[in-house]
Amino acid sequence: MIAMSLHIETADMAIIIAYLVGIVAVGCWAGLRKRKQHSGGRDYFLAGGTLHWAVIGLALFSTNISTVHLVSLAQEGYLNGLAYGNFEWMAAFTLIALALFFAPFYIRSRVTTLPDFLEKRYDRHCRDWLALLSIVSAIFIHIGGSLYAGAVVLRGLFGIDIMVSIISISVLTGLYTIVGGLMAVVVTESIQTVILVAGAACVTGIGLWKIGGWEGLTAHVDPVKLTMLRSADDASKLPWFSVFIGYPIIGLWYWCADQTIVQRVLGARDENHARVGPLFAGFIKILPVFIFVLPGVICAGLIHQGTLPDEIKDSSDTYAFMITHLLPVGLKGVVAAALLAALMSTVSGALNSIATLFSHDIYKRWKPETSDKKLVRIGRIATFIGMMAAITWSPFLSRFESIFQGLNAMICYIAPPITAVFVWGIFWRKASTAGARATLYIGSFLGFLVFIIDWFKVNEGLFHWLNHHLPALSGLWKLWQNYDIPFMIMTFCLFAACSLILVVGSFLRPHQHTAQSCQLVWSHPLESLQSPGWRGFGNYKFLAGLLFLIMVFLYILF
Repeated sequence: MIAMSLHIETADMAIIIAYLVGIVAVGCWAGLRKRKQHSGGRDYFLAGGTLHWAVIGLALFSTNISTVHLVSLAQEGYLNGLAYGNFEWMAAFTLIALALFFAPFYIRSRVTTLPDFLEKRYDRHCRDWLALLSIVSAIFIHIGGSLYAGAVVLRGLFGIDIMVSIISISVLTGLYTIVGGLMAVVVTESIQTVILVAGAACVTGIGLWKIGGWEGLTAHVDPVKLTMLRSADDASKLPWFSVFIGYPIIGLWYWCADQTIVQRVLGARDENHARVGPLFAGFIKILPVFIFVLPGVICAGLIHQGTLPDEIKDSSDTYAFMITHLLPVGLKGVVAAALLAALMSTVSGALNSIATLFSHDIYKRWKPETSDKKLVRIGRIATFIGMMAAITWSPFLSRFESIFQGLNAMICYIAPPITAVFVWGIFWRKASTAGARATLYIGSFLGFLVFIIDWFKVNEGLFHWLNHHLPALSGLWKLWQNYDIPFMIMTFCLFAACSLILVVGSFLRPHQHTAQSCQLVWSHPLESLQSPGWRGFGNYKFLAGLLFLIMVFLYILF
């Protein structure tokens, strides 16, 4: 492949090494400094509840954006234009939901984990199940996907073996995460966000300059590629209606009910910081369409224009191809550092959430007398084991046709029952423990069943075995293959099924509220806006309204 020909200049290598040494040193320093000031478990897992809104916003963005985004969104841009940018812009709406409806309850209940919140709203069984699902998603989705995508792009740029990259990045990231806890994670994530945005903006800026600005781009690409909302017969297989009914399900889970992401909000110093931080992240989420997806569109335009050679054999090499042909010495090192920043920030955030979940929601249940000091040690062991599991799993992601689509499909299978339990739980007072349990158990089984069918969809040997031993099931299998349901539509169907289970279960076995659980349900949605917030432009209500209007305007524009 063309990307394999990239030669690493001395200046580029110096920048990459300086970044790696610097970020590990800063992470360890931040964590150790915090530990000298405070030694409790809350300080390790939640940074002592001291996080500022700006740090929360930057950390949310950095944990979300991984190498998967830089590589796969550019790939999707090259193939399908801006369509998959919907995953970035729709996130702003769910971040508004986090700020307005979810964050206040999380801060007021002073929970360490989201499973802890679920116990306060429902019961211990719901907490245990969510803790297990959250650990699984952190290992298989957040860490495994990021490690594999990062390894692919490093192989494309520098010819480094995939397993060597996976293990090396795991060791470096695990080092400061294990030593420093959440404080090390959010400090490094804030730095990595700046590097990431700067490096990605360089690729977009130089690409636009080469093609002749926006006018040059529109002249050399199909106009439909510069639109966000597509028809049902579009090649992207992401029709507009699937975005609007499917994304809220995965978005509410990912941004409002996933420990890996929301842990930054749980570490906020107060409710206002917990509200404004996600809104700040929502404003930053406007950028990825222009600095991650658009470069792929620009690449297609530059090839059509004749400025770049038509040598892309594998669309996954789009980003590496642009770095190779467009960037001068020095900037290649900056962008390579940005790629590493994206990878390490996501991995470190997920590792810290695994430590928190295992220590507080699993280990401490069986040994409630465990001291904070021992709990931190258990968390570090869990971090190490989680990393080993992710290293083992990550190479299997090569099975998916596209890493980005594969990971989003996995999210679509795990999100519906969790989203249903959280959304109904905070908005409907009658949502009961029995209904929540049934939703989590049955919904998770349905999601796992759909995942297995998709995973083995092309396995003819398995089909013939089913046809011989279980002909009825093989008929359903064949029907599934013939009618390829978009994963976003499948998400909505699973959510509808989970909601039905929860509602029926709640009526059959009504909920017995405690004094605490009564405080974790909005009597009506507007009640969430009664808190006055800060005065002026920093008021969460003003910022939420402004972000909403900007996103509506952008969708009208594109």
